Amino acid sequence: MAPLRLSLACSDYDRTRALADGRVRPDGIELNWLALPVEETFFRMLRHREFDVAEMSLSSYVLSLFQEAPPFVAIPIFPSRAFRHSGIYVHAGSGIRTPHDLIGRRVGCPEFQLTACVWIRGTLADDHGVAVPSVAYVVGGQEQPGRPEKLALDLPASIRVERIGPGETLASMLARGAIDALYTPRTPSTFLDGSGRVVRLFEDFAAVEREYFRRSGIFPIMHVVAIRRDVYERDRWIAQSLQKAFTAAQRETYAALAETAAPAAMLPWLTAHVEETRREMGDDFWPYGLDRNRHALSTFLRYSHDQGLAKRRLAPEELFAAETLESFRI
Repeated sequence: MAPLRLSLACSDYDRTRALADGRVRPDGIELNWLALPVEETFFRMLRHREFDVAEMSLSSYVLSLFQEAPPFVAIPIFPSRAFRHSGIYVHAGSGIRTPHDLIGRRVGCPEFQLTACVWIRGTLADDHGVAVPSVAYVVGGQEQPGRPEKLALDLPASIRVERIGPGETLASMLARGAIDALYTPRTPSTFLDGSGRVVRLFEDFAAVEREYFRRSGIFPIMHVVAIRRDVYERDRWIAQSLQKAFTAAQRETYAALAETAAPAAMLPWLTAHVEETRREMGDDFWPYGLDRNRHALSTFLRYSHDQGLAKRRLAPEELFAAETLESFRI
């Protein structure tokens, strides 16, 4: 029997590379792998459903579940995770020195629904008393004008969101003080230009993020892997096949990071970094599956609901294909 051929769009990550180059093959599946930037993948999948399987924004995926006919079903594979305290930038002349200083300010977000922004707003509310409605949000393209929300939003009146002008970008607005701060997963060009007009709110963000993990146990999830629902319903076995393959590819990356004779990445102190990460977070520091991610997912789903995105507070089990939530035993 010929393998099922599926298109799969995903960024070029170390943890997925064995799948992309064919060293790991999903049972019964031949992958046509498209390595695309995340913004392109999300836009094309959410707007036009161009791929059979794709990496997808966790936030946008949650929103898609409230459509009349939910178009996707996810598996508990998380190709992107990141602490996001480093993603809060402020105008150097704004007078913002602490999180509390954000209250009453104008804050940019490339999209209100962006997963990183949901995590940032939720963390600021939980840990620093910056209630979500206490900030006025300004949305639009960070580096290019005209960026829309990937899915339409229906937010409560208490949350103030305005779009920037058609020729504006958030990066330039932050540099000249037209907005006070910016929440973003992608470093703005006006921070990188060396002018000093844009700075991070948390200068020593790594220490802040380590403390956050020690206290909360959360390593924030950014992306899931989503299957187009018609593809999944036609061949439901592909959910487990893909989950097993993504997990096998990740195990190869764990092994490569542990290699000390010829390090896998161009980081001079890679070994020290890996050892520190394992001390802080354990050997399986980037876990897949539901069980070890239940707390992080529950927290995100609370944030999504509290911020007016999700129409009700979902349970983590509602996110994933049922076949991926249990396994056989011998």
